[in-house]
Amino acid sequence: MTRRRGQAGTLTLPWPSSVGSTTTRASADGFVLAVAVVLALVGLVMVFSASAVVAGNRFHDSSYFLKRHLAWLAFGFLLLQAVSRLDYTVWRRLALPVLGLTVVLLILVLIPSLGVVAKGARRWLRLGLISVQPAEMVKLTVVLYLAAYLTRKEGRVTEFAAGFLPPLLVVGVLAGLVLLQPDLGTVVVIGLVTLGLLFLAGARLLHLFGLVPIVVPAVAVLIWKSPYRLQRLMTFLDPMKDPTGAGFQVNQSFLAFGSGGLFGVGLGEGEQKLFFLPEAHTDFVLALAGEELGLVGTSVIMVLYALLVLKGFQIASRAREPFGRHLALGITLLIGMQALINAGVVTGMLPTKGLTLPLVSYGGSSLMVNLLAIGILLSISRDRQGGGQSRGIGGR
Repeated sequence: MTRRRGQAGTLTLPWPSSVGSTTTRASADGFVLAVAVVLALVGLVMVFSASAVVAGNRFHDSSYFLKRHLAWLAFGFLLLQAVSRLDYTVWRRLALPVLGLTVVLLILVLIPSLGVVAKGARRWLRLGLISVQPAEMVKLTVVLYLAAYLTRKEGRVTEFAAGFLPPLLVVGVLAGLVLLQPDLGTVVVIGLVTLGLLFLAGARLLHLFGLVPIVVPAVAVLIWKSPYRLQRLMTFLDPMKDPTGAGFQVNQSFLAFGSGGLFGVGLGEGEQKLFFLPEAHTDFVLALAGEELGLVGTSVIMVLYALLVLKGFQIASRAREPFGRHLALGITLLIGMQALINAGVVTGMLPTKGLTLPLVSYGGSSLMVNLLAIGILLSISRDRQGGGQSRGIGGR
């Protein structure tokens, strides 16, 4: 590996050179679309299986959540198709307006007369018959902003004041507004995506590791000052201490995975959804999949995410424009990290964070944002270096 002059403390990855390559405007990557469709269909089936009993009891309509999820899914795929045919470079010009709109929405959701409170958090805005969650928009907004910023500042990200610090301040403002809802899970996701993109863009390791003594104490204070976060951490450290109280959800998740065994009890035959496992159709849908589809079924789902991530990195490496490379990387990191964190939560490897499983969990805002992100990724895949050649990704 080589080291660029003036970039001490950075690494470079051996991406192929683009010298002599040609630019082609090809069809969208069919593999990415196929994986997205399969995950969405799996989600449709699992959402209905997980929510039918709860919906029947609460709304006297067992297909209540299914119909809403199907409507969001249909609209989402229409949006995906439209965005996939749009030149992705338009998002570079829209990055700042989208950032401004997101800030406005995050402020509006904090206004008591506008923001909708549910489960102790003010995270939703009521727009007619539907509710939207601005915190979900923040995730993609951060990716768009960082992609545009890193493209504009390419080569200067190694400079602390001129390149490394400004995006951290912007993302910090967004994170602060999200924490007021409160929503620490989303902050963790956008923080990891930000650091990942900065690393891949060539930021100095000294600057990245220099954030540790700042971020770790800040997170510790947020947890210590919040009783429910502290309770979640204690439950994570010892989930069996209070199996019928604070540890009830994660213990029911363990039971779901244990009951499923290798091949599962059968689709629709799971028992944890019968008012035992809370949020079985949203945050813990993977646990229900573990019960009904078994280890084989959940492994297939996670393999699909892994393939999507690998394909996303490939699309990034072949992108014609630097903006396309940063944007594809950000989208890939965003989807991959959410899937990984959700899987870690339902298996007890991470504290509960309230994050959905991308494309699978019930939730209109999450579904829209993820399908929009996939559409942008497909657009980037259309505009690539010919002959399988690729340019380097940022500074690495």
